Amino acid sequence: MKAARGSIGRALDQPDRNIRLYLLHGPDEGQSRALGQRLLKGLGADRFVIAAGAVRTDPALLADEAGAMSLFGGPRAIWIEPAGDDIAAGAEALLSAAAAESPVVAIAGALRKTSALLKLAEGHSAALAHASYVPEGKDAERMVAEVGRTFGLRVAPAVAARISEACGNDQAVVGQELAKLALFLDAAPERPKELDHDALDAVGAALPEGDFLHLADQALAGDLRGLAEELAAIPAGGTEGIPAVRSLQRRLLMLAPMRARVEAGESLDAVLTSLGKSLFWKDKPLIAKLLSQWDAAGIAKVAERAGRLERELMLGEAPPREALGEEMVAIARAARRR
Repeated sequence: MKAARGSIGRALDQPDRNIRLYLLHGPDEGQSRALGQRLLKGLGADRFVIAAGAVRTDPALLADEAGAMSLFGGPRAIWIEPAGDDIAAGAEALLSAAAAESPVVAIAGALRKTSALLKLAEGHSAALAHASYVPEGKDAERMVAEVGRTFGLRVAPAVAARISEACGNDQAVVGQELAKLALFLDAAPERPKELDHDALDAVGAALPEGDFLHLADQALAGDLRGLAEELAAIPAGGTEGIPAVRSLQRRLLMLAPMRARVEAGESLDAVLTSLGKSLFWKDKPLIAKLLSQWDAAGIAKVAERAGRLERELMLGEAPPREALGEEMVAIARAARRR
């Protein structure tokens, strides 16, 4: 079944023992991952990782593992990431099994409406599906405040807005920074503290800095010289890679529907004019340039590569600055060939 936006928190904090499959999907994979961790806490369970490829090869594996007792006696949850239609047969076997001791948490990126896995999860009473989208504006502030409460921090809207912007609205990065701030303030859920601008200034070095959207725009526009200068300013080993990728993804999400309208026959000027004041006038020349350079297929390919890079950075499979730089330069070179 499909989880309502306002009910997902309760469903994870007080999980229904009849739910066997949690499908956390959508373009904001960082948020999906954070929700999965929240579910583990609600279940009081340890994470048991299974590769999607193993389920694809042996669809019965998922039901077998979910039905098996933990070797150490404690509760566990089966974790699959990244998940996609390659585990649909395994998920169907899981939901059809006579019993299951452990629920399955599947972390997926954006899924098509026609996805077999998504249709299965939304249509079965023993499954729960929730789509995560990048929060903006007030939603981003509420996200920061909610994460802050888990660390014992009371976060006012203005402070939350500053943190969400600095972290690229990425929930995983927000959590990392709030954990540092909670440590600085000696805050905890049992002894909550107010998080103010003074604390942010005091621990300012911990917050990601820089115009990451500008970095994404330079890559998409093919500005190799400007891109190289900004990449060189990013410190090695920091957390800047993820918010930079998220900024790139937000720009792609903005461009994709606009480019689709152009390819459907609308003029570029008509598309830009229809946006009205929602598009800052200074950004119009840049957006027009990007829409002229990138077709829908190119935007989709870059989005796919950005999602893969985000997963690598989140799982620690690549050095942040080097991986980010390599991908951004590849995008800029592709843009110059267009």
